[in-house]
Amino acid sequence: MLRRRLRQGLEQPRLRGAQVELLRLVTDSPGLRVSDAAEELCLAGNSVSTLINQLVAQGLLRREVDPADRRAALLHATAEAEERIEAWRARRRALVGRLVAGLPEGDREALAAALPALRSLAQGLRTLPEEE
Repeated sequence: MLRRRLRQGLEQPRLRGAQVELLRLVTDSPGLRVSDAAEELCLAGNSVSTLINQLVAQGLLRREVDPADRRAALLHATAEAEERIEAWRARRRALVGRLVAGLPEGDREALAAALPALRSLAQGLRTLPEEE
């Protein structure tokens, strides 16, 4: 629902969820290797390569040869991508801030108290081994 609300009024072409996730990751970790991006996103390498090719074609991502290993690529967000991600984050902060501010005090306190458990849950999902 949050993504749908944030998409309203966007003037740029809409990016798919996986494309946004990859751009956010690369924006936060410039010079990330493709294999590390795949691992972090829990996606197959070929899926990430497809996303990279799409984003490079849109002018949102740059792929550079890793000087330490010429077979590997390092990923960098373009200035346009960084601006889009920051604008998206600002819109998300504003929207969530308005919603939280509209909650009763007890609900805001409950949300604040739940944050450590939610962070632990998210970390557990990140470190959970893949099921076969």
